Amino acid sequence: MADDAGSKVPYLQAHGNIKKALDKITNATVPPKFTQDFLATTLDMPGGGARPVIKFLKRAGFLASDGTPTDLYKQFRNQSQRGAAAAQGLRNAYAELYVANEYVHNANDKDLKGLIVQVTGLEQDSKLVPAMVGSFKALKEYADFEAGGVELDQQPQDENNGNNGDYQRPPLGIPAHGSLQLGYTINLNLPATTDIAVFNAIFKSLREHLL
Repeated sequence: MADDAGSKVPYLQAHGNIKKALDKITNATVPPKFTQDFLATTLDMPGGGARPVIKFLKRAGFLASDGTPTDLYKQFRNQSQRGAAAAQGLRNAYAELYVANEYVHNANDKDLKGLIVQVTGLEQDSKLVPAMVGSFKALKEYADFEAGGVELDQQPQDENNGNNGDYQRPPLGIPAHGSLQLGYTINLNLPATTDIAVFNAIFKSLREHLL
């Protein structure tokens, strides 16, 4: 159950390492690959407790599945874009929570805990729930949901196979307050007839079912 819950709501038991890593990322150079060695040496975060940071950053869309920093990672390093990038990262990592409540970032601790229990199926007293709450809040601390959207060229991916099974994420790169407009074209092959009633029936059906 813990693994299934973690696939829906990512977390670090030592969730303080999320903030520590994000703070250090803003000052460190962008590596070709964000590896455990980079985490341990350049970011000065050795040890097993820090290693899950890499998977968390992948879930947030900051790293590609092979550890390559994405555009979102680079935008986060830019102070003027940090808030928007963190907001998008939060939506990426916690897409399951956003499906249940699109304003989950405004929830208080009690409501956030309740939503996590609802989505994951964990017990109220599960030790994972506080870790999930803390991990969510660690990334949320940087987020600005009033900032403009960011444009991305990569979907967040699982570090093993490029996805998380049936874990679905919303499309990226669409501004939070943007709109999506669709259009369609209908091509008709009309029967060879001079009976006007036939044509009237066809267009009446179009109006009722498609237009």
